[in-house]
Amino acid sequence: ADDSERAKKVFQNKSEDDEKRINSLEKELKEARDKAEAADTAYDEVNKKLATCESDLEKAEERADVGETKITELEEELRVVANNLKSLEVAEEKANQREKSYKEQIKTLTAKLKQAEARAEFAEKSVQKLQKEVDRLEDELVSEQEKFKAVTEELEQTFAEMSGY
Repeated sequence: ADDSERAKKVFQNKSEDDEKRINSLEKELKEARDKAEAADTAYDEVNKKLATCESDLEKAEERADVGETKITELEEELRVVANNLKSLEVAEEKANQREKSYKEQIKTLTAKLKQAEARAEFAEKSVQKLQKEVDRLEDELVSEQEKFKAVTEELEQTFAEMSGY
């Protein structure tokens, strides 16, 4: 009877230990399931975030491609504008040289004009003097012609008188 009592106690203790161990294992299993569920939830969230990031990355890469294309276009436009600017600078330099040349020509022509005006004024004065001289000589000619006529008439009269006697 002692042995069976002892065996009963041993089994009861073993049964209680097993019970405690089962409870402990069930608790650990529940915690492991909770952790697994939390991990699954976290995995799903991370997976969603990853999908969002991949989508954002794809959009960003598209925007980058568009941006690079735009940069290439703008660089080409910048080259064209730079070439136009160089052409305009060359044209401006040529225009400045022509302007300088024209200013020199204007200066030279202005000097020639002043000389020509002075010569014209001198010529006009000379023409006036010569015209006065011509007028005086014409008057003198008329006067001499009248004297000649008078002398001729007097001479003819004298011949007539001489012939008449």
